[in-house]
Amino acid sequence: MKYMVGSGSSQVADTAAGFRTPTTPLTRLVPVDGKAADGRTRDRVAQLLFDCGGATAAELGAQLSLSPAAIRKHLDAMLADHLVEARETPQRGPRGRGRPAKVFVLTAAAREGFPHFYDGIATAALRWIAETGGPEAVDAFAAAQVAALEERCRTAMLEAGDDPLARAEALAEALSAEGYAANATTIASGGQLCQHHCPVAHVAAEFPQLCDAETAVISRLIGTHVQRLATIAHGDGVCTTHIPAPQCVTSPTTAPIAITVRTDT
Repeated sequence: MKYMVGSGSSQVADTAAGFRTPTTPLTRLVPVDGKAADGRTRDRVAQLLFDCGGATAAELGAQLSLSPAAIRKHLDAMLADHLVEARETPQRGPRGRGRPAKVFVLTAAAREGFPHFYDGIATAALRWIAETGGPEAVDAFAAAQVAALEERCRTAMLEAGDDPLARAEALAEALSAEGYAANATTIASGGQLCQHHCPVAHVAAEFPQLCDAETAVISRLIGTHVQRLATIAHGDGVCTTHIPAPQCVTSPTTAPIAITVRTDT
């Protein structure tokens, strides 16, 4: 059975994961074939390993009230998907008969699905900036944070031409390469540029200046005025940006081009 990492809430980068307690799981091991019971059990296995650092199959089975055969089935599946790895048990004396029990630990990839505390530090830092420097200082910080992203995206869009929709598609590719999982689509009224992932969602919930700075970057890169319709930071499923076609500005009878940018969670 194959598994993929999924989430019941927005997936975010280290600097914006949200300040959570270490025992609060962020992601779930979602079974692709729909066998939710196995997925839930492996969630519990992953949570136990995250909390204690490592455990033997016998220890995990006892904690979850599973038979040796049942816990082995789940561990084998997680080993195959590179979510756990087995290590030799440290020996503190003469080795007894039989094979030593192996300790199972989460891989680095699996650990990435659990919360980090960097976003808490980022939020605290922005609060300090706001208290000491005022709103203007927060605006300046937000602009500085997206400056490097803007330059990298601008370089990736050199061959996009002047058409807003073509530039939106090029921008979506550039943002996806940055981890935003973005795409541009054409709809009846124009188009949409959607970002399915937001690396600063939890911080931006308190400091919308981060979203404003990103919107300004999109506007400059597309070369026209844009309007942010939805953001993950405000509880929406994706970040959506509308971009009118140039002809909409000069001719009120021309249908607009809407470009939405969606960010994966």
